[in-house]
Amino acid sequence: MKIIAGPASTELAEAISVSTGYQRVPVMSKVFPDGELYVRIDGDVKGEEVAIVQTTCPPEQAGKLFQLSFMADSAKRAGATKVTAVIPYLAYARQDKMFLSGEGISVETVARMLKAAGIDEILTINIHSEHVLAQFPFPAKNMSAIPLIAEYFVKKGYKGAYALSPDKGAMYIAEQAQKVLGGNAGYLNKTRDRYTGQTKQTAEGLDVKDKTVIILDDIISTGGTIVGAAKILREQGAKRVFCGCVHGLLIGDAEKKILDAGVEEVVSTNSVPGATSKVSLAPLISQILKGAT
Repeated sequence: MKIIAGPASTELAEAISVSTGYQRVPVMSKVFPDGELYVRIDGDVKGEEVAIVQTTCPPEQAGKLFQLSFMADSAKRAGATKVTAVIPYLAYARQDKMFLSGEGISVETVARMLKAAGIDEILTINIHSEHVLAQFPFPAKNMSAIPLIAEYFVKKGYKGAYALSPDKGAMYIAEQAQKVLGGNAGYLNKTRDRYTGQTKQTAEGLDVKDKTVIILDDIISTGGTIVGAAKILREQGAKRVFCGCVHGLLIGDAEKKILDAGVEEVVSTNSVPGATSKVSLAPLISQILKGAT
């Protein structure tokens, strides 16, 4: 297998190449004056299985998806026998159902587009709704990076910390972290006003007094849910509060709002490169790729 380093994930691709021992194939990319994209695989992939590493996080999700499609097509035209797309953050994954007449299901449209481009398999990380993968026109595997985030906090000295999910539906995330942290786990109750759309969180039955608590979620966008959770934890007497997520979109001043609410540190993975992406996905992805060969 060879690792094709997509323009959006060159550092991650390099780390995966080093970890697996698979050769990294660079990609030349540019934007034409009219805004159209260009990519060229700068290496020999004839007769090889390849893994294209390309996140599709904001900004310019559509452009990153087009780059991924172009790379897959180029790899197949160059003689690659199998193309696996490693997409740490899969754009449009939250658009996984129809709410109104006339809508489509965007993530399924994206999957069909990638299939047409020549992709044979997808590996992604903490997709918003795993059930949607069953509708993809090729094998699609979802992996969880929550244990890696929990390991980060253990190495920081917070073994035994309380793992908290912002709502009951994501309790499985807190439970994954709990297995590494070794402390207790729980969730906040969240209700949504059906008329205003506003959510309300409560901490009924939650015992966090004098404890170090790590709020865990798959994705943080505006940060509103984490801010609400942090305020409740402080009211409940939590000693220290941290936050860990897989995909730290952190739109606008979301990180500042979270820190201002009493969270000491925000930690995310490099599925979305940025200041908070302190946990590398390379070990997890490398393990899966090595097992696939």
